Amino acid sequence: MVASNIIPTLKSSSQISRVAVESLRKTRVSRNLPISLGLRSYNIIAKAGGSRFSNCNSNHTYKHQQIRMRSTGENFVGVKYPQATPAVIEETRDNVFQMFSLKGKVASISGSSGGIGYEVAKAFAQAGADIAMWYNSNPPEEKADYIRSKYGVKVQTYKVSVDDYKDVDKNIAQQIKDFGKIDIFVANAGVIWTGAPSILDEDNNDNWDRVMKVNIDGVYNCAKAVGRHFRERGSGNLIMTGSMSGSIVNVPDTMAAYCVSKAAVVHFAKSLALEWAGFARVNSVSPGYVKGDMTKVKEKEGIENWGPLTPVGRMCDPRELVGAYLYLASDASTFTTGADIPVDGGYTVQ
Repeated sequence: MVASNIIPTLKSSSQISRVAVESLRKTRVSRNLPISLGLRSYNIIAKAGGSRFSNCNSNHTYKHQQIRMRSTGENFVGVKYPQATPAVIEETRDNVFQMFSLKGKVASISGSSGGIGYEVAKAFAQAGADIAMWYNSNPPEEKADYIRSKYGVKVQTYKVSVDDYKDVDKNIAQQIKDFGKIDIFVANAGVIWTGAPSILDEDNNDNWDRVMKVNIDGVYNCAKAVGRHFRERGSGNLIMTGSMSGSIVNVPDTMAAYCVSKAAVVHFAKSLALEWAGFARVNSVSPGYVKGDMTKVKEKEGIENWGPLTPVGRMCDPRELVGAYLYLASDASTFTTGADIPVDGGYTVQ
């Protein structure tokens, strides 16, 4: 349907400029229109035999004015968002090293007692960030001491059960008290599937519940608690650890619960990127097969075969992931939100 068929009906309380109307007449309904309609949002409702602008209830996100414009059939006009504050200050715009610096920022990282989380904590500290290290069962005190002495940043550890919202919320509040703020949160805590290959086995229910509670509920709990802080401050950066398993099915070791949980995490990040666009960026990193504590529990099932299944012919060292996390955490990525960065040795392009 061509937009020239649309004849706007305007109420006296709201006027649309002649320029905007002419722009509408020259474009298809499916294109965004540079028009501002004041404090309310509007729908473009296209119907056979004529169309009209109709007043509808406001649909705002935090510090947002959304203009939702829809038509019937295949045509859709998306949301118009206000211009964001310039992301990179002028002094750092032309200095790539300063853009990647985290000096003066506070990063809180769940699941950072080992593996990916610990390597990310070290990388962020090296970039200048103060670090809140989360753990569940293995206190990382020696690792925290190493980071503190090596990079000269503030580091504190917190025992948190991510599947318990009250515990998460309490610890987020404590970290804000200890550090004064949280700029970056990495939702990294997760567990791998350790049950039998088929979900039809009766003893899999507990394993399924455990994977979902930690990998999905845990990320939700962290996002909700820290998101309220981001909204209050007007800025924030949430990075979730997804997995290539969120977009493929692992073979030969089938892990339905893990694949489902990581697909949820990746899409949750995309959903929050839109929901929080007015005050925070949200992205995810999806690693491939990574050497570390989590994969040790699968050694008996022959993870030596995982490397050859990857196009580069080997598994990933967790240190090979930190560049993606640092990019997303820094001012180098201020125009990046809703993205999932695969770091999988080419696995998902097969």
